[in-house]
Amino acid sequence: MAVPKKKTSKAKTRSRRASSWTLDAPPRALCDHCGSAKLPHRVCTSCGWYNGRQAIEVD
Repeated sequence: MAVPKKKTSKAKTRSRRASSWTLDAPPRALCDHCGSAKLPHRVCTSCGWYNGRQAIEVD
């Protein structure tokens, strides 16, 4: 059976495990009303529309 020649340090182990935890950029969708980029399933921050209706008043 294979045996490692040297002990793997904590830093090496933790950096290898941490590489799978990196966050991706959140997805973007286009607003149907104004065409600006917004998060999907959220009210548009620039015009206040969501799902074909005015959800909030934006100045």
